[in-house]
Amino acid sequence: MAERFIDKPKEIFAAGIPAKLIQEFIGRINTGTNDVSIARMTSPAGWKEPGQTPEFDEYTVVLKGALHVKLRDREIIVRAGQAVMVGAGEWVRYHTPEGAEYIAVCIPAFSPDTVHRDPG
Repeated sequence: MAERFIDKPKEIFAAGIPAKLIQEFIGRINTGTNDVSIARMTSPAGWKEPGQTPEFDEYTVVLKGALHVKLRDREIIVRAGQAVMVGAGEWVRYHTPEGAEYIAVCIPAFSPDTVHRDPG
């Protein structure tokens, strides 16, 4: 792979209510990269999305606020300065009752076709 400078992220509004802003620096949309995606998420208070069973590993570092990570058997609250790893094939639901800013890294890169969100 040759080095590549990314001047700015591509802004995307994500699934969930209210809308969450995704700034994808590296990934399928901004750089055409399929192996990894790296994005900054700005999630407002009250944001939640449907549960999902993705085909990618997701590594998340919380910069501000708290990210609630609901797994089948428990819920983890990840606060600023902490991180969480969720493996491919694990059911998970993310939400931010108080709002949060975080970096998410997905391997392979995030794709709507491989996230497998719950219906409804």
